[in-house]
Amino acid sequence: MTDTSLSAEAGLGTFERWLSVWVALAIGAGLLLGNLFPSAFAALAALEIASVNLPVAVLIWAMVYPMMVGVDFGAVRQIGDRPKGLIVTLVVNWLIKPFTMAALGVLFFNYVFAGLIPPDDAQAYLAGVILLGAAPCTAMVFVWSNLTRGDATYTLVQVSVNDVIMIFAFAPIVAFLLGVTDIVVPWDTLMLSVGLYVMLPLLAGYLTRQRLIARGGEAAVSAFKSRVQPFSILGLLMTVVLLFAFQGEVIFDRPLVIALIAIPLLIQSYAIFFLAYGAARAWGIPFNVAAPCALIGTSNFFELAVAVAISLFGLGSGAALATVVGVLVEVPVMLSLVAFANRTKHWFPTEGDA
Repeated sequence: MTDTSLSAEAGLGTFERWLSVWVALAIGAGLLLGNLFPSAFAALAALEIASVNLPVAVLIWAMVYPMMVGVDFGAVRQIGDRPKGLIVTLVVNWLIKPFTMAALGVLFFNYVFAGLIPPDDAQAYLAGVILLGAAPCTAMVFVWSNLTRGDATYTLVQVSVNDVIMIFAFAPIVAFLLGVTDIVVPWDTLMLSVGLYVMLPLLAGYLTRQRLIARGGEAAVSAFKSRVQPFSILGLLMTVVLLFAFQGEVIFDRPLVIALIAIPLLIQSYAIFFLAYGAARAWGIPFNVAAPCALIGTSNFFELAVAVAISLFGLGSGAALATVVGVLVEVPVMLSLVAFANRTKHWFPTEGDA
């Protein structure tokens, strides 16, 4: 009998199998560089349009592009024939995740940590985690899906549908959970992010795919993806370096607060993943759909959450800090879940109705 955990690991390149080590080194490098050269990274952090940081956008684009090359537009028309993965994603992302995140935030910031955090700070941190919970991932999920060899076409459909729903549902859900009605969603940030992280790489991937198929068919597409995959991982590592460098001083100045905010975020992330992953397994969804459908709800659209927190509460607010902590915990958490998914691939069918 084949060892499925080894088989899953064998599907990854040498560099990818050691990705956790490279990410740990990138985190350390980011913290060190951010504290040694704060002015340089402050200048990089200021390079933004509509609260979207341009250096981070370029790196995320580099991560997403290789997977977009694998998107088969001809197969998009058949997605409606296998709706199960999409149903799991939508139910978890919009009917469960925002409300469980708010409940965990109230539990920890208003009760469990009541003696450790001033009440005003607790409410600010609560607002931040609510913003994270209401914003499912747009860009990074392509990376996590790729690391589990997820269906590229299905992942694109999931992200696209979530983006459309987010345009209409994000503001009302956040307003309801925060108990206010004057939520100002930075639509320019939302639309620019969708364009940068989904539409542009999708167009580039489509054009590249068409050219490769004309030259050598699907074999040429596979060979090209193998060649550019290391650049995708390098983009991830450089993104980690930048994000941790941007917040290096804050992390060192307020380590206890960072740890307290991280606790409900960690519980939420793992709980949401296992809820979606368990539902996918119970419903017999193939692994290449089940993995991305669970990962998309676990990961957050941190660019939007951070931008809204800053616009509503200010750059130095507790809400903005909480959204940044969401960024800090996301990469290690998602890598651990990618590893778990690859080791449990044998739990799922490889083909069938999704």
